[in-house]
Amino acid sequence: MIWALHGAVGRAADWRDFATAMREGGEEVRRLDLWRFLDCCPMPLKTFGDTLATEISRIDPSPTLVGYSMGGRLALHALLAQPKFCKAAVIISAHPGLTDENECRQRREHDAEWSARALKGEWSEFLDQWNQQGVLEGVEMPERLSLKDRRASIARSFVDWSLGAQQDLTPRLSEIQCPVKWITGERDAKFTEIAAEAVQNLKNAEHVIVPDCGHRVPWEQPESFAREVRAFLETT
Repeated sequence: MIWALHGAVGRAADWRDFATAMREGGEEVRRLDLWRFLDCCPMPLKTFGDTLATEISRIDPSPTLVGYSMGGRLALHALLAQPKFCKAAVIISAHPGLTDENECRQRREHDAEWSARALKGEWSEFLDQWNQQGVLEGVEMPERLSLKDRRASIARSFVDWSLGAQQDLTPRLSEIQCPVKWITGERDAKFTEIAAEAVQNLKNAEHVIVPDCGHRVPWEQPESFAREVRAFLETT
């Protein structure tokens, strides 16, 4: 079974079309609502990784993780928490971690501002500001107004799951046992460079760059993305 992890300010339903495409090839996709892990209380990244791996292992003896952006970072934490639990993993447009403490501090401060906007600001204004980020150019994600009811958990994610709160995972990537396909968009130069460096630290990995595409690969080029995932699973 494929377990799909959405990105920041995302929804489990974002994977609806991907799930339909994979179902046509006989693959079932379980779309995770990541906000439920933060609904009641804080959950640091390391705790999340072990929690998710344990939860999935109880249901699925041979899972594949598919994680986009923030979801990709969360997937890496699960893979490192229990390196042998997964059959395969697809990481999309994700960051394994910052190396400079000043950068981490600045990122935590920046994400704390996003957290405050998500929690207390006008929701539509927050969404406009979020989507105006250059890295997210290319496609507009639908139905974000409905996430207003989850704003407390989304605000918490900017603190608990901030890139600035994350240890640099790069030195530990070699611990991951399963095959990994790391996907980035051609126009997403920053994350393409990050991916190229990251896969060098994995035991069994390939980096695929999707043409004519930015950060939101599964939604900018859905057919190409589904095709890459199918081809990968056929070899694992």
